[in-house]
Amino acid sequence: MFIDHHEQHLKGLRKTLATLITPIVYLADIPGEFFSWGGENLITRGQLRQENAHLRDESLILKAQLQTLVGLQAENARLRSLLGAENKWVDKKLVAEIIQIDSDPFSLNFLINKGSSHDVFVGQTVIDAYGIVGQVIEVSPYYSRVLMVTDATHAIPVRVNRNGVRSVLVGTGQIDTLELQFVPDTMDIKVGDLLLSSGLGQKFPDGYPVATVKKVERNPGEAYTRVIATPAAKLAQSSLVLLVWSEKTRGIE
Repeated sequence: MFIDHHEQHLKGLRKTLATLITPIVYLADIPGEFFSWGGENLITRGQLRQENAHLRDESLILKAQLQTLVGLQAENARLRSLLGAENKWVDKKLVAEIIQIDSDPFSLNFLINKGSSHDVFVGQTVIDAYGIVGQVIEVSPYYSRVLMVTDATHAIPVRVNRNGVRSVLVGTGQIDTLELQFVPDTMDIKVGDLLLSSGLGQKFPDGYPVATVKKVERNPGEAYTRVIATPAAKLAQSSLVLLVWSEKTRGIE
C-alpha cells in the first residue's frame, strides 16, 4: 500500500476493481433511495390531503356566506319595494318586522316590532309592497298589534279603479277573501276590477290597492249583488310591513 501510494503501480488494478463493484454500490444504495423517495411522496400526499380538507372547509364557509348574501339581497329587494310605495297623503313611513302571528283562527292579526317609542299609534295604516295589510289596533312601547283587512271585524272604504264607484270592503275571517258590502244590483263592477282605498273617513290613505274582484254573483229578484275579492297584500307571505301616516291625520281615530 506504501509503494502503491508513492509509485502508483496498482492504478490500473484499482480502476478494474472500481468498475466491477459499481453495480454493487448502486444495489446497496437502492433501499436508501427508496425510503427517501417514499418519505417525500408520503409527505406530499399528506400535504395534499390537508390542503384539500382546508379548501373543502373554505368552500363550505363561502357557500354559507353566499346563502346569507342571497337572503340579504331578497330582504333589500323587499325593503326597496316597501319604501317605493309613495303617496302624497303620506308624510312619514316606518319599516317593521312581523314577529308573531295570532294562532286564533277567528282573529286575523299579528305582532310587529315597533311601538309608541317609534311613533306608532292606534289606527295607523299598515301596508306591504303590494297593498294595504290592515291597521294598528294595540300599541305598547316596543310592540304593536295589527288587524288584517280580512278579519271579520275590519272594514275599509274603497273605490273601483276603473270607474270610481265607491263601496265598503269588509273582511270575511278568511285570510284570502274579502267581500263588498251592500252592492246595488245596478252597480258597474266586474271580475278583475282593482279596488283602491278611497280615503273617506281619513283612516286610510287614498289610492292604495286593497283587493281585486274575484267573483260577482247577481241573483234575480235580490236588491244586492254579492262581490267577492282577493286582497292585494301578501297577507300569508309578508315578513316586513310598512307603517305610513300623515301628521295632520294622526289624531283621527
